[in-house]
Amino acid sequence: MYELIQVTDRSYYIQSPAKIGLVRLNDTDVCLIDSGNDKDAGRKIKKLLDANGWTLKAIYNTHSNADHIGGNRYLQGQTGCAIYAPGIECDFTCHPLLEPSFLYGGYPCRDLRHKFLLAQESCAQPLNDDVLPEGFARIPLPGHFFDMVGFRTPDDVVYLADCLSSLETLEKYQIGFVYDVAAYLETLERVKTMSARLFIPAHAAAAEEIAPLAQANIRKVWEIGEKILGLCREPLCFEQILQKLFTAYGLEMNFEQYVLVGSTVRSYLAWLKDTGKLSARFEDNLLLWERM
Repeated sequence: MYELIQVTDRSYYIQSPAKIGLVRLNDTDVCLIDSGNDKDAGRKIKKLLDANGWTLKAIYNTHSNADHIGGNRYLQGQTGCAIYAPGIECDFTCHPLLEPSFLYGGYPCRDLRHKFLLAQESCAQPLNDDVLPEGFARIPLPGHFFDMVGFRTPDDVVYLADCLSSLETLEKYQIGFVYDVAAYLETLERVKTMSARLFIPAHAAAAEEIAPLAQANIRKVWEIGEKILGLCREPLCFEQILQKLFTAYGLEMNFEQYVLVGSTVRSYLAWLKDTGKLSARFEDNLLLWERM
């Protein structure tokens, strides 16, 4: 873990729970794409930088989930590097309590205030094209989270953040976190048509061809949507839908899974309602969902 893997003359990734991109800007300066999940990840990254005689100039965060910004504060404190994050992700990066609060829908209890969902604060600036290194291109990848982006480097390596899960992850966890289902499907369809020298998803193996994995993720989204519609042949409240989905997929409920899968299921319900496949009504002070 935390092995530095070179894929082109200038582009690398650090093997970690969420792959971290590293790109050499010149002989001495580098930038990172994301920073790992915590302070310990930051220490390991700093050790790699020092071993290679590299100076960290900037961290470009793809989005603000804690496993992608957790090393920010340590690395910024050690190196003085700039940190950039896109759109609303910049606010979440500066104020990471927003993530567990958003997922829970209120002030999160102590069970949700830990490094898996709550990174340390770091001083981030808005990501725009003016702050990108020469030759870099920003790739909008909305859907998984609010304003997530990926990056294409000058040597045609594409870092895809969290828009794809590996086949193994899809099989193990079944319901991956999605904020906006419609936007996520649009992102996957665009990614499916992309070409690059190499694709590096954060949670899947690096690959020269990305279309098959993108299609597998698309199929899983539609499968989950159909599963929810099948459950809602009778009117159900959210908690009943969530319980039945956990049972159907063999998942085990805990606080983290409750908020991550629960938030995702709410997003599916909104998508299915907006597309005319589900109706919603209030009865006996319960919000009930039913297939049209």
